[in-house]
Amino acid sequence: MRSVTAQTRRLMLLDTASLYFRAYFGVPESVKAPDGTPVNAVRGLLEFIDRLVKDHRPDDLVACMDADWRPQWRVDLIPSYKAHRVAALTETGPDEEEVPDTLSPQVPVIEEVLDALGIARVGVAGYEADDVIGTFTGRASGPVDIVTGDRDLYQLVDDEQGVRVLYPLKGVGTLQLTDEAWLREKYGVDGPGYADLALLRGDPSDGLPGVPGIGEKTAAKLLAEFGDLAGIMAAVEDPKAKLTPSQRKRLDESRPYIAVAPTVVKVAGDVPLPAVDPALPHAPRHPAALDELAARWGLGGSLNRLLTTLEA
Repeated sequence: MRSVTAQTRRLMLLDTASLYFRAYFGVPESVKAPDGTPVNAVRGLLEFIDRLVKDHRPDDLVACMDADWRPQWRVDLIPSYKAHRVAALTETGPDEEEVPDTLSPQVPVIEEVLDALGIARVGVAGYEADDVIGTFTGRASGPVDIVTGDRDLYQLVDDEQGVRVLYPLKGVGTLQLTDEAWLREKYGVDGPGYADLALLRGDPSDGLPGVPGIGEKTAAKLLAEFGDLAGIMAAVEDPKAKLTPSQRKRLDESRPYIAVAPTVVKVAGDVPLPAVDPALPHAPRHPAALDELAARWGLGGSLNRLLTTLEA
């Protein structure tokens, strides 16, 4: 009797906002629809997806969305979280994020095009795309490629599970393939260790203060010496531990921040994901709707090249 080996499917997860922001700034705003509306982010994202599928051949692909780019449960713990990026406060939903005027109208178009193509698109109320990515990654049974320009997702890198981050250096044609060896060479930590390092170092772009006086190199040395955040804080209590008086004092004074920061910094792994079919489509799910979108927004060669790639 012939044995049957189950095929391991490769999952690609897109940090969609990260990619369409890069497309917006990387493709000239002179790329417009017939009515003169800029569609540089739309066409740029389609070209990104085309290149990613060609180069990496995923079996499954999910475009992960920010249903809430600044979840209240994170803000409750660290009020400065992404506060500098708030354009307007709202009482009934997520605060409005500061986004370029000509990018905002393109986001619904991107969503409509992905839906018409049949590319799975997932955003969950109360969670960021990072959390959606973290939950999909935790549930995956095979290798996972996470495509993002956000280094926060380095915390998910796991060689044993086959999880790596593809970080765009120039478009998506030149990607930094981030695995554990790369993380250790660059930062001296593994995936989970990167979350502790980011927490200690802080991140002005996300409004995370970090521990005063503990920069990236010091954080890496402390993690190498004491293993993880819990080990570092245990060392604060141990007078024999190899901490300078300044480090001990600053870590001790930062206890309120350190108590809540892990929940804010670490991606959630328990997002209630909807049931979706992540299989990469070979033909559009809604051809008529896609044709209408292509004509209205002048998607031209960008869409046609992606369709050809998907058919292949």
